[in-house]
Amino acid sequence: MDLRKLSSFLAVVEEEHYGRAASRLFLSPAAVTQHVQQLEREFDTRLLDRGNGPVTPTVAGQRLASHARILLAAANAAVEDVTEAALAPPAPARPLRVGVMGHGSAEVTPAAVNAFRRARPEVPLQLVQLTFTEHLSALREDRVDVAFVRPAFEAEGIDVEILTTEQRIVAVPVRSPLADAADTGVRVADVIDLPYLRVPPHTPRNFSDYLYFETGEHRAPDCALTPQDVLTSVAAGRGAGSGLKSFARYYPWPGTRYVPVLDAPCAHSVLATRTTDRNPEVRLFRALTVALAREMGTTVEHRSTGRTACG
Repeated sequence: MDLRKLSSFLAVVEEEHYGRAASRLFLSPAAVTQHVQQLEREFDTRLLDRGNGPVTPTVAGQRLASHARILLAAANAAVEDVTEAALAPPAPARPLRVGVMGHGSAEVTPAAVNAFRRARPEVPLQLVQLTFTEHLSALREDRVDVAFVRPAFEAEGIDVEILTTEQRIVAVPVRSPLADAADTGVRVADVIDLPYLRVPPHTPRNFSDYLYFETGEHRAPDCALTPQDVLTSVAAGRGAGSGLKSFARYYPWPGTRYVPVLDAPCAHSVLATRTTDRNPEVRLFRALTVALAREMGTTVEHRSTGRTACG
């Protein structure tokens, strides 16, 4: 499949206009149109609807756009990788160290890991479990190369890619009065004063603000570093925890109930990398991960860390 044709097609999908796509690619509108028409002949189906308004992809076009993003991201990373290899002396493949806090970015995390293993089978990959305190330290201390963490944050020297946007939930003991609201949900005012599990003093402020809905002040006697710590204490009736909606899928735990918080702002999980890291494997992993998140529909198009209400 010709990557130039895919690039033209994807530009039209994203720009919703042939002329803007041509300007973006420094091509003539006729060349872009020809590329799209050639793809339609190859697939023997219409890929774009050309009405009087914005150009929109057909169902087949939407499928192709998802694949095109991944293919082009991998191709761009491959070009950079080969270029660097041609200029640098050969070196043994170093492991790519992937930090994962809790369940990472839900289904995006294993999909990204598997995609990278297929793309670079010769590169060893190590999974490193991160605690609630290691958003920045694992990267800055060079203990991992990429990190799946939450929530979204801004920090000097760290690049952040938003991967999922999710509703907030709280984990409470089955004996809690709130447990009956597992199907109907509660409001922030109902959960703000729960005795949430404590985290160590050196925990990044953005995580503790996220964990306690920013204004909660009550704390349970137990301290937690991992989701397992939280759920063990919650099941024993010693406190409560908070997280993202996907947490419930990954951690079914006897003695606990997950209750959605209907008016809490959405929160994000992210992939974090060092801004100065020039490792081509890091760039490839990041490109594959972002493309997969978009294809899976787990993220929003903008990169803002601002929060929006979840329903």
